[in-house]
Amino acid sequence: MSQTFDVIYRSGTVVNQDGRGERDIGVTGGRIAAIGDLSRASAGELVDCTGLHILPGVIDSQVHFREPGPSHKEDLETGSRAAVMGGVTAVFEMPNTDPQTTTEAALADKVARAAQRMHCDFAFWVGATHGNAGEVAELERLPGAAGIKVFMGSSTGSLLVEDDEGVASILQHTRRRAAFHSEDEYRLRDRKDLRIEGDARSHPVWRDEIAALTCTERLVGIAKRFNAKIHVLHISTAEEIDFLRGHKDVATCEATPHHLTLVAPDCYERLGTLAQMNPPVREARHRDRIWHGIGQGIVDVLGSDHAPHTLEEKAKTYPASPSGMTGVQTLVPIMLDHVNAGRLTLERFVDLSSHGPSRIFAIAGKGRIAAGYDADLTIVDLKRKARIGNSWIASKSQWTPYDGLEVTGWPVGTVIRGRRVMWEGDLVTPSGGEAVRFQDAGGPR
Repeated sequence: MSQTFDVIYRSGTVVNQDGRGERDIGVTGGRIAAIGDLSRASAGELVDCTGLHILPGVIDSQVHFREPGPSHKEDLETGSRAAVMGGVTAVFEMPNTDPQTTTEAALADKVARAAQRMHCDFAFWVGATHGNAGEVAELERLPGAAGIKVFMGSSTGSLLVEDDEGVASILQHTRRRAAFHSEDEYRLRDRKDLRIEGDARSHPVWRDEIAALTCTERLVGIAKRFNAKIHVLHISTAEEIDFLRGHKDVATCEATPHHLTLVAPDCYERLGTLAQMNPPVREARHRDRIWHGIGQGIVDVLGSDHAPHTLEEKAKTYPASPSGMTGVQTLVPIMLDHVNAGRLTLERFVDLSSHGPSRIFAIAGKGRIAAGYDADLTIVDLKRKARIGNSWIASKSQWTPYDGLEVTGWPVGTVIRGRRVMWEGDLVTPSGGEAVRFQDAGGPR
């Protein structure tokens, strides 16, 4: 008796935990039902993937979609549209909105805004403060919560816990992995005079590698005191890579495409404040050491740190200009270009963008192409050459620091729970995003 599926994705090169090979994927009820030769099976829909690679759905665990708050820059609908246009199937959105996501009510409001309106699946980081430190054990387990996020250095918004006592009060209560923006606020304050008006090249001089390393050293020490699990976001320094190598028992870490691709001072001379990020893009030795961290397995995940501002806002004279750039839509093509250039294998990209987030954040049913998992797929053409341009960017801010860059490797399809959401550059299914499920959190499973 032949098998019957809702959809069969046929004849693609599937890349999963046992390598890569040409296989079919059968989907039933939004989940993967079978992998292999399904040429004798039938389905309501057959999707020909000949010549394409089928990856587990890419998970971007650090984005800023600005809603509620300054939604003239971005909102949950436009940010998630940018995500699926770039092959991303799920995102974790950050808490520095207005109001901040620091309470159960604020989280519930975001989940309600997102459900069936976002194009991709979602979870939301809950911001920790001095005031809610005693509640984080409950907050991190709420439905739709990705976990707890702490800003130890100031960035966009006013969320800040810069002192060791404040961080300790948070980590003694967390049970899930907490994420950190790790820059030493005390050093940032002391060095503000090093900013040169009108010269974005002074940004990494002000927010130097010592500010990053000092904070990460402090953070790891506190985590070890409380046997807490921590995640250091957007690693930007060679020194942090070398330090974290010895502390993988408590700390995972993230690299971003811009810290792997752009380099100072060139990026500031070409792009000015469009290259301004926190923590900053630095000189080549830092970029090269982060690549070393990827090659050695020190880096656990990729995140875009998509943090849009309008071109008018970015055009302000440094340092009045805000830090942040778009990135969720360009994560896949930028990293596939690095794959084609031989800087990492396709399997390592999958580990960083799918398996890694699933593993360290205990995501339920996502991050692998395996029977019983959500049928989340990122389908790519490894050989396609394309030029990234501002006109392609779906973000409200409508710009990218990679405008004009030709890459090899392109997202062809974004499949979420079996449904083609993006195909060949077009949105083909109405928004239907749902909250990501976690193995170590409360709420429905």
